[in-house]
Amino acid sequence: MSSNRKLALTLVAVLLTWGTGVARSLASDDTWITTKIRIALMTTDGAGRDAVKVDTEHGKVTIHGTVDSEAVKEKAEATVRTVGGVTEVRNLLQVVKESSQHAVKAEDKDVKEGVEKALKADRNLDGIKVKSVDNGLVFLDGTATSLARSLQAIEVAYGVRGVRQVASGIETKEK
Repeated sequence: MSSNRKLALTLVAVLLTWGTGVARSLASDDTWITTKIRIALMTTDGAGRDAVKVDTEHGKVTIHGTVDSEAVKEKAEATVRTVGGVTEVRNLLQVVKESSQHAVKAEDKDVKEGVEKALKADRNLDGIKVKSVDNGLVFLDGTATSLARSLQAIEVAYGVRGVRQVASGIETKEK
């Protein structure tokens, strides 16, 4: 085999390896961006919480789902635009009139106990605590091993009866 051919094959192999690494890196960045967006939406009052679905590809974000007002649609888009790494936002949210469902009212002490119990049920959330509850607004604090665990804690809190909003002061060990 000629040295030019060996050099060409080596170059192709290097480029393929580099390309695979870049693709993996971009996918990882998109996962990180999506997680940060979901946390931002779930902890920003009036931004649609978990009704907004998020897809990210190379920093370009598409939000979709149904929300109950134009204001929520706009707030969700504005919230997404604040997340680092977002290069473009495509807002496909549909406004559907608010249903007759109303938030379930519960005593703050019951909400706090419920969230604490739900967090304790998952060992992955050991470092996360309920700092306070005020009129259904739950403030989470502590440390999570990753951004995904932080999001998981917020989702767990929203699953408790009487939780109206979740705010997060959770620090993550992952940077």
